[in-house]
Amino acid sequence: MKIRNGLPPGITKLARHTADISREAQRRVKWFDYYHANSKNARKTCRHFDISPDTFYRWLKRYDPKNLKTLEDHVHIAKHLRQPTWSPEMEERVLKLREENPRWGKQKLAKLLTEEDIKISVSMVGRILKRLKYRGLLIEPVHVISARKRHLTRPYAIRKPREYIAKEPGDIVQVDTLDVRPLPGVKFKHFTARDIVSRWDVLSASTSATSRAAASFIDAIRERMPFNVKAIQVDGGSEFQDVFEETCRKYDIKLFVLPPRSPKLNGYVERAQRTHTEEFYEVADMDFDIDSVNSALLNWEIKYNTYRPHQSLNYLTPKRYLELFHSNKKGEKVYGIV
Repeated sequence: MKIRNGLPPGITKLARHTADISREAQRRVKWFDYYHANSKNARKTCRHFDISPDTFYRWLKRYDPKNLKTLEDHVHIAKHLRQPTWSPEMEERVLKLREENPRWGKQKLAKLLTEEDIKISVSMVGRILKRLKYRGLLIEPVHVISARKRHLTRPYAIRKPREYIAKEPGDIVQVDTLDVRPLPGVKFKHFTARDIVSRWDVLSASTSATSRAAASFIDAIRERMPFNVKAIQVDGGSEFQDVFEETCRKYDIKLFVLPPRSPKLNGYVERAQRTHTEEFYEVADMDFDIDSVNSALLNWEIKYNTYRPHQSLNYLTPKRYLELFHSNKKGEKVYGIV
């Protein structure tokens, strides 16, 4: 064979077409250029490019000098794909339950399905959800709500004593407000009260966050929480002064006010605000006038407290947790709730 420029005939011409292939394929072309230029010495080629003989010979079998695309990576598809082990009825039930509760994860859905005597694991629910999304049957809701907390500068009035620890439902109820803007030009205030032991929530919406609106919310808390409220904890917002503070004093409810810039101390209700934004406001189909919002909020509050499994309660509902708590004086220790 006549060698020119250290390469066999045709190699230089073929190299002009390497622009049509990937960098990985171009790298492999260099292997075989070197291989032919060195009397087809495979071992020397492997040492020069630091590749294993198995790799070199595997690509040598594929190599066609007239078609450099033979050096491209191939997509490896398993010969035997795992087939679904669940029934169509089970898949349909998971889909329906998820559509009714768009923000609930596989753990909560598995808990509810188990209570319906459907034998299914958490991992299987996850695989079903993944398959439904892949097939385009399950569309996730889009984050469209702008929910922003106002930056408050009012200094604190009363701090919670360090020795005061919530041990029973009602010992500390955290209260917070949220600006909700569901539509352009539509804005209202959302109130959330969360008992930090049982995770029981009370919800309400108002056109503004005044101290009178906040004081009215205390009446809702006392009416809809199934236990005596002993203390309320709030941030330094102006809505929690004046009439609100007088109402707490009227009902003999302790009022703990947080230091400035310390939302983490109200972490239970802050987390609740996110849950209600994602699982209620972002998926609600309703008119956003204040009466419609409060009516829908009340239905969601009932569902949240009596039907929705809570991960922090070992997937019990707040209602079920309270039942077990009252039947066992050490219920909080049994379920690990702090």
